[in-house]
Amino acid sequence: MRTKFQGFAIAALALLSAPAVWALEDPYLWLEDVDGERAIEWVKEQNAKTSARLEKGTLYKSLYSDALAALNAEDRLPEITQKGDWLYENHHSKENPRGLYRRILADEFNRGSEQWETVLDIDALSRTENKKWVFKGMDCEDEAQTRCLMALSAGGGDAVELREFNARDKKFVKDGFFSPLAKQSAIWLDADRLLIASALGENAATSSGYARSTKLWQRGKPLAEAKPVMEVPVDSVWLRPIVIGSGDQSSVILSEALDFWNTRVFAYRNGKVLPLQLPESAVIEGAQGDSLVVKLNKDWEVGGKNWPLGSLVLVSQDSLLQGAAEVSALVTPSKTEVVNSVVVSEAGVLVTMLDDVKGRAYFYRRGDNGFTRTPLAFPDNGQLAIATYDDESGNAYLTWENFVTPPTLYRFDTKADKLDRLLVQSPTFDGSKFKIEQFFAESRDGTKVPYFAVMAKNVKFDGNNPTHIFSYGGFRNALLPSYSGSYEPLNGAYGKLWLERGGVYVLANIRGGSEYGPAWHAAALRENRVKSFEDFAAVAEDLIARKITKPERLSIEGRSNGGLLVGASMTRRPDLFNAVICGVPLLDMKRYHKLLAGASWMGEYGNPDTADWDFIKEYSPYQNLEKDTDYPSVFFFTSTRDDRVHPGHARKMAARLKEMGQNVEYFENLEGGHKGSATNEQLAHRVALMYTHLWTALN
Repeated sequence: MRTKFQGFAIAALALLSAPAVWALEDPYLWLEDVDGERAIEWVKEQNAKTSARLEKGTLYKSLYSDALAALNAEDRLPEITQKGDWLYENHHSKENPRGLYRRILADEFNRGSEQWETVLDIDALSRTENKKWVFKGMDCEDEAQTRCLMALSAGGGDAVELREFNARDKKFVKDGFFSPLAKQSAIWLDADRLLIASALGENAATSSGYARSTKLWQRGKPLAEAKPVMEVPVDSVWLRPIVIGSGDQSSVILSEALDFWNTRVFAYRNGKVLPLQLPESAVIEGAQGDSLVVKLNKDWEVGGKNWPLGSLVLVSQDSLLQGAAEVSALVTPSKTEVVNSVVVSEAGVLVTMLDDVKGRAYFYRRGDNGFTRTPLAFPDNGQLAIATYDDESGNAYLTWENFVTPPTLYRFDTKADKLDRLLVQSPTFDGSKFKIEQFFAESRDGTKVPYFAVMAKNVKFDGNNPTHIFSYGGFRNALLPSYSGSYEPLNGAYGKLWLERGGVYVLANIRGGSEYGPAWHAAALRENRVKSFEDFAAVAEDLIARKITKPERLSIEGRSNGGLLVGASMTRRPDLFNAVICGVPLLDMKRYHKLLAGASWMGEYGNPDTADWDFIKEYSPYQNLEKDTDYPSVFFFTSTRDDRVHPGHARKMAARLKEMGQNVEYFENLEGGHKGSATNEQLAHRVALMYTHLWTALN
């Protein structure tokens, strides 16, 4: 058996030769039968073994208690959504683990009132209907909010049931619009008509499992009689109706995803579908009157002028329909800047940006001579997020946080150009004991890769600190300084479970994300996927070179695409890490496109049924397991109800590693969807298992 912690130079040379790919017929295909009796029995057996090993001591109990206390903190900032004059929140608590959907008038909230009124008790609904409902959102047609569409998921998956709901009267509408569980979305055209895209029914789904047609649905008619508006080929990813703009200036767009990164868009006007000649890589962020606000992910040459990738531009809808695009610039980022998020209102455009992965915010207001820019004064070195906004006034709620500072909620008044601090969440750990450093590692091709390290102020650089790296590296997702450590909403729990116990926490901003714009993402697409893995290894080696840690004390974590990242990293460089958390992962890249939504990601990874397999097979974790290798101790987690990334990935990888005699823990929650959990109790349990695994392995 190969020694795990060999020298780095020798390990790096080993990567120059192709790994021995496990080419036998897959003996674990039966684990892809999500609810199959044999597969579920295997899941229950693995869950029981993991529970017996990890929950037996005091460590798990202490970690679970700390995690749940953080998640259920009473003064946790409300996750608000504005609808007209009201702010809504699905509030989770010990008494309501599935949520109490509630609302408060925005003016009252701004004055400090806590007089929320209950709209719908999701726990009570679940008990009444004997289903484990997870609230997925609500969209209203009228100002009084008597005509709303509510989306409910059974167990937390992407498939939802659509029901008409009266938010004023707080009850479902008798004989109102209703569509059974499916991957679907709908928008209001008026009080009695919807545009719906649903994967429900024969030939209704694309090969990715999403809706391939949009239909006009009249109140009082069954969905089966809805009038077809547009249909796309089965090998497209999806077709969705979208409303942009607000009030009388709103318009309807139909969006056909050709793959995950290329989209054709159409205006829906007076019952007609009209193509809009935008670049397929561009993203419509909103509209101000006739002007679309468009983010460019590739250079666009039009009218004799080149508009660079990463820019935010204004494009006249009418000019697109006439075949001669009229374009003007709104935001042109510098080399270190990237447009992160955009909301468009009648009052202007609110933009958050990253500058070397640090948050900035600006409001752009249209005047007689174009747009003027107003900077919003937030603290430095943190994450800015737009929580919600009013689509008419543009008044917005934003949050700021970093790794050791809990979130603060602000309100920006566009008319007064005033930023007010409304709420400050109490800390769930003592952040004053820790410091945040940003370092840059050099990847194999010379690229400088930034990463954040959170550590005790009195840390000793002696190579002996337990260090945990979280990363993602795909799908243009930027990882930002967060009080949760990662993008999972842990509310500071990681501080109690890791930092206060002596750990160093690292967030790696590797290629594949959008920390430096579209080019940072494109650099790791398809045949260049290994760039993400090389960046990740470079961060690990930089931590070791700085004597922050050593391989025996180094662990890694990733979810979804990040699960692929850590799966590939542990098979490519088993010498570099001692423990792995691999959540809701992609691992069998030979079959990923045949499982659930996998076909929609071929624009990111390639098609393994073609010559693309020549580069995919070089890193696909499941096919690259070797019998004579000592792999890091790994904890897999997934959800039976994940209808995005198939649980078979984690199941098969765990089974194969167990067959090889490796140290493997496996946990599969029976609900939770791609998030992996549906309640705070479930999340606290899984997180406590994860950190028990880490501390056990690294100590």
